[in-house]
Amino acid sequence: MLKVYRGELLHFLADPAKVALEESYQYLADGLLIIKDGLVEQIGEAAELLPTLDKSVEITHYEDGLIMPGFIDTHVHYPQTEMIASYGEQLLEWLENYTFPFERQFSDLEHGKKVAEFFLQQLLEAGTTTALVFGTVHKESVDAFFTVAQQKKLRMICGKVLMDQNCPDYLSDTAQSGYDESKALIERWHNTDRLQYAITPRFAPTCSREQLNKAGQLLSEYPSVYLHTHLSENKAEIAWVNDLFPESEGYLDVYDKSKLLGRRSVFAHGVHLHDSECQRLGETDSSIAFCPSSNLFLGSGLFNLQQAQKFDVNVGYGTDIGAGTTFSMLSTLNEAYKTQQLRSEKLSPFQSFYLATLGGAIALDLEGTIGNFTKGAEADFIVLDYHATPLMDRRMQHCKSLSEKLFILSMLGDERHISATHIMGEKV
Repeated sequence: MLKVYRGELLHFLADPAKVALEESYQYLADGLLIIKDGLVEQIGEAAELLPTLDKSVEITHYEDGLIMPGFIDTHVHYPQTEMIASYGEQLLEWLENYTFPFERQFSDLEHGKKVAEFFLQQLLEAGTTTALVFGTVHKESVDAFFTVAQQKKLRMICGKVLMDQNCPDYLSDTAQSGYDESKALIERWHNTDRLQYAITPRFAPTCSREQLNKAGQLLSEYPSVYLHTHLSENKAEIAWVNDLFPESEGYLDVYDKSKLLGRRSVFAHGVHLHDSECQRLGETDSSIAFCPSSNLFLGSGLFNLQQAQKFDVNVGYGTDIGAGTTFSMLSTLNEAYKTQQLRSEKLSPFQSFYLATLGGAIALDLEGTIGNFTKGAEADFIVLDYHATPLMDRRMQHCKSLSEKLFILSMLGDERHISATHIMGEKV
C-alpha cells in the first residue's frame, strides 16, 4: 500500500560539522515522499516521480510547510511531567524537594498509564516521534509506559531506574532486585514491536558499586539494550561523586570501571567534562544527550559542543522534562543556540536540525531506522508550518535562504508550528 506526500522536503545525510555543508543534507523545494507499508520507499523531485506513479495513488500535498523526519529526544523523564516548572533549586536540592516525592506515585500502574498517555501526546504534538525515557524505580512505571507506547505504535526506549543508596527508602531498590526486575522487563519488552529497553542507573551518587556492576553484567548479557544515565551535570554533584568513589579517576571513570560505556550508552548532560573524558566517550562510541533547557533552568552550566565534536562524541538533544521547561524540540534548538552564544561559539541552524534528527538517531544507534528518509527507514515524519503565528509569518516574508528559514523556525518555533505528525506514514 503506497502513501505519497508532496511538499518541501528536508533531511540530513551526514553531520554538517564533518562534511561539506551541501553534502550533509538533501533539500527539495517540491518533492515527493513515497511510503510503502510504513517504510520510506523513495524520495525525489515531484516533477520526476509523479509520472511514475499509478493514477489511482492518492497524494497528500502539504503546501506552505516543511516536511522533515520526526524529532528525536535523547533524554527525558516521563514521571516528571507533572512537576515541570518547580521553582528555584539547583540539581541536588531539586531532586530531593520535588522529584523524589513525585516519583513515589509510579508504583501504581494506572497512574503511570495516565501520565504516559499525556506525556506521549505532548511529544507527538511537539513533533517528537522517538525518545529515550527514564521511568522510576518501580517496575510498574515501565510496564505502564511501554503499554501506552505500544498502543500508539511508537519507537520508544525506556527503563526502570536503579537506585540503592542516597535516596528516600520509598524509592530504593537493591543491587539484586534492580538486576532481577530489569532482566524481567528486558525479557518482556525489549524489541517487542518498536520498543527497546534501557538499563537505567539514575546517576553514580544513588548507585552502589555493586549496583553499577550489576548494570554492567546486564549490559553484557543483553548487548542490544541501552544504558541511560546522567553524567557531570552540576559541579556540586561532581564533587559528591569524587567523595563517594575516591578510587575512580573522575565521574566518567565510575561508570567505565563497571563496563557501562559503549555504542548504546547515552549519558545525559556532560556539561563539565575533561578532554580525557570526551576522548574516552569518543573511543567507546558512547553518546551525550545535550539538554540546554534544563542546564539553563537548573543553572548547571553551558555544554561545550565543540569539545564533544573535537573528540568525535555522538551528540543528540534532550528536553530533560521536568528540569527542562518544554517538550518542544524547536524551543530546545532556541535554548541550544543561546548556550553556544554564551560560550562565544556559533551553532548553525543546519547543525541544530541535524542534531534533532539524524544526530539523535546516530546517538541512539538507530541510523537507517529513523532520523532521515533513507530507503527502508521507518516513516516517522512531521510538517513544520511557516505561518502558524503572525510573527513567524511576517518574518518569513523577508527570508531569502533555507538557512534563514531554519534559523527562524528554531528561534520563533514551538508546538504551534508542528502542523502534522506521522507515525509509520500514518497521521496521528
